[in-house]
Amino acid sequence: MSPNDLLLVSKQFENPLYVYDSHKIESQYNRLKNAFSKVENLRINYAMKALSNISILKLFKNLDSGLDTVSIQEVKLGILSGFLPHKIIYTPNGVSFEEIEEVAHLGVQINIDNLSILEHFGTKYPQIPVCIRINPHVMAGGNQNISVGHIDSKFGISIYQIPHVLRIVENTKMNINGIHMHTGSDILDIEVFLYAAEILFDTAKNFKNLDFLDFGSGFKVPYKKDDIETNIEELGRKLSKRFLSFQKEYGRELTLAFEPGKFLVSEAGYFLAKVNVVKQTTSTVFAGIDSGFNHLIRPMLYGSQHSIENISNPKGKERFYTVVGYICETDTFANNRRIAEITEGDILCFKNAGAYCFSMASNYNSRYKPAEVLWKNGKGYLIRNRETIDDILKNQTLIEV
Repeated sequence: MSPNDLLLVSKQFENPLYVYDSHKIESQYNRLKNAFSKVENLRINYAMKALSNISILKLFKNLDSGLDTVSIQEVKLGILSGFLPHKIIYTPNGVSFEEIEEVAHLGVQINIDNLSILEHFGTKYPQIPVCIRINPHVMAGGNQNISVGHIDSKFGISIYQIPHVLRIVENTKMNINGIHMHTGSDILDIEVFLYAAEILFDTAKNFKNLDFLDFGSGFKVPYKKDDIETNIEELGRKLSKRFLSFQKEYGRELTLAFEPGKFLVSEAGYFLAKVNVVKQTTSTVFAGIDSGFNHLIRPMLYGSQHSIENISNPKGKERFYTVVGYICETDTFANNRRIAEITEGDILCFKNAGAYCFSMASNYNSRYKPAEVLWKNGKGYLIRNRETIDDILKNQTLIEV
């Protein structure tokens, strides 16, 4: 999308506002698909926790994507968006057994990462196919909060506990149809990913009736000019070759699955906010916007860097600004960032705002969540209304005190 397109959408739907470019989503999906074109049975399961608006889910359904979910609410949203249950995989962590049961009864692929839950489920439902999430003990990811494959992670069953898994499977006679791993997000070195893949292959040899191997995701996208990103094409060549070799060794056809979220939607998203105030202090120029970490928490939570452009004055002389929000705590989006000269009323555009941005938004300070717009074929479509005070009050009840 061009700055003029974004300004047009900003004027039409007001601010703050999330905007998603459908063309970029589709091109990223096809890029991953093409990178693994030599694999006959490829499944891309969109990790909907990244961005769960039902219009976005419908877009992925139309691309013939599967769906990666982590809660029963996500499963239900997926089904309401038109996904067939067998196209959905459910990978919870720390949820109740009752929730897992409820999802299983919907016909969704279950993925279990806990020995006790595995034994409980296998004893009660030996006929229902189950995928096992392993922890490969490979440290990968750009931040401790998003690195989930290391030895101290709460996610997955340790590879050192595979003998326990095999004993459970033997005792319960349960049906294991998939092996899964996820090392973390923002993976830079594909050799680390390939190393973890070998651990997955070795684990898979212990199970004779698998239908698929799920390699997770975590592919890094660029966040600034000349930023490093995962070389998907190289990974596709190397992992496809190794997967096809393993498939022959294994003796039956297997599906190669991924569950990308950020890779598919991050670069497609833009967050637009209006500058409320420009404030000069003794050493800093603050640009205060009509938003805060209630709308975009990633810079504060992960230390993530989102490129910020002044689309109202794109050719203006660059100055240094610290961009902050209106929340009554420190909510700094960027420190001393070079941005085209800012005046009150300008519209700032935060890039890479498609993944884990709106989906992590809140009503902190009783602020409304932003509206969402899908840009498709040169036109903006409202896919989430801007909230009102009625939304804040919707589930509250007034009692006599």
